[in-house]
Amino acid sequence: MKKLTILLLSGLLLTGAGCSDYLDEDTTGLLYGPNVLSTQDGLESALTGAYKGLANQWTYGFLHPSANAAVLGADDVTTHPASNKADWREFDQFNVSTTNQRSNAVYNGCYKAIQGANNVINNYQKTVGTKATIDIIVGEAHFIRAFSYYWLTRFWGNIPLIMAGEYSDDLLTVKKSTPQEVYDLIVADLKVAETNLPNAKRDPGRPNKGSAKAFLADVYLTMAGWPLKQTDKYDLAAAKAKEVIDNAATYGFELLPTFAAVFENDPASPGTKEAVFQISGYLGGSGTANATYGNTTMPGEEGGWDDMFAELNFFRDFPAGPRKDATFRTEFGLGATKIPWQNSLTKHPYYQKWYIKGNIVTSSISLPSVMMRYPHVLTIYAEAKARGTGGPDQAAYDALNKVRLRGRAAGTKALSAADGLTAAQFADEVVQERAWEFACERTRWFDLIRLEKVEEANAKKSADDLQPIKPIVKANYWFPLPYTDTSINPNLNQ
Repeated sequence: MKKLTILLLSGLLLTGAGCSDYLDEDTTGLLYGPNVLSTQDGLESALTGAYKGLANQWTYGFLHPSANAAVLGADDVTTHPASNKADWREFDQFNVSTTNQRSNAVYNGCYKAIQGANNVINNYQKTVGTKATIDIIVGEAHFIRAFSYYWLTRFWGNIPLIMAGEYSDDLLTVKKSTPQEVYDLIVADLKVAETNLPNAKRDPGRPNKGSAKAFLADVYLTMAGWPLKQTDKYDLAAAKAKEVIDNAATYGFELLPTFAAVFENDPASPGTKEAVFQISGYLGGSGTANATYGNTTMPGEEGGWDDMFAELNFFRDFPAGPRKDATFRTEFGLGATKIPWQNSLTKHPYYQKWYIKGNIVTSSISLPSVMMRYPHVLTIYAEAKARGTGGPDQAAYDALNKVRLRGRAAGTKALSAADGLTAAQFADEVVQERAWEFACERTRWFDLIRLEKVEEANAKKSADDLQPIKPIVKANYWFPLPYTDTSINPNLNQ
């Protein structure tokens, strides 16, 4: 037991798990002796451990609404002003504590995933097996590490950059790395993933070559904005997104004919072709079901928890059409009697897109957390092309219109160069369309941050929504590192 505990101690240090939970947790994928990693099956097991960091129903990762809570500083989602939602309100009111369980669950999960990915990346050269398969395992590990660090640096800014998979005393004194240093690793990892991954996903919950390209495009778009402001990255973002668009069929991506079809949320379905990358949830396993759907997004009138619902002005300004109809739930009641949202306890519309097919009331379901949809790629290209060299081309207009016309009312006119929009105005149209398309999908907050529009968006809130408790400054764009880490490593307080 002592040897096992020492091998796993890096996970404890990075996640702040309590001793009893730590010793009882599932260690699949975390036992990294040389004999294990020398086999292809052992390497695959280590990769499984990396995925588990992203996919634990309640403790860490993205199979619960913690990441949704952490982006409440945007203008699309809010929470209950009272009840037991203190952790949620901290984000909406820009007063995030070092002990917030929601943000810390994302932090812990990402570092668990990084630990598993590091063990694959640092040891695969010793593995005996089929080279083609080992290359794919390594590509997935690089993707997972990049994905995890991307979430971490966007939420916390300066963070520990951990490259080891096993414990050493150095972890007790590790210092924070700058966003530039983190993004350098993210880009390098995604380039390896882009090279190693196949065109087809091994299963719906894994990335393929197109996933790596799409995330690389998104990373470039983010690097072009705050805090790095490397505007030369707009051209790189556009070029990489265009590679995905031009090869969408090869990668199995497509824009579904209707917006409603994207959010049927049928537990019998493994997902849709709009999913560029998803973290799959499954009933029947230990902590493998998804808790992001159902209870958390439903009103009390329907047996829900009132965790998250629409901000009033965002709902008011949302353009009419099939997308608005499929995005929001405006009448509550699972029986014959319906209550309009204006008469509900919270007096807010809710998000229909997180309801389960059949209005099932549960917090455990076999549905994926989709971390990027194909419309992201279309809008990345449109915005990046507009902000980059030469401004928007016809392909940029086409990409935006595909998303825009699917969502809006019949008869909506397509945008065209004849409308006379400047490049900046076109880019603004794309950003606003992203707000509508990806409402309550953990996207709006990051757009507002990179474009430095957090203050502007919050100034337009309805007086009946939660308000920031103090003036918003750039320091509020990032969360404080968890107390579980800063309390044992004073270097993280610097």
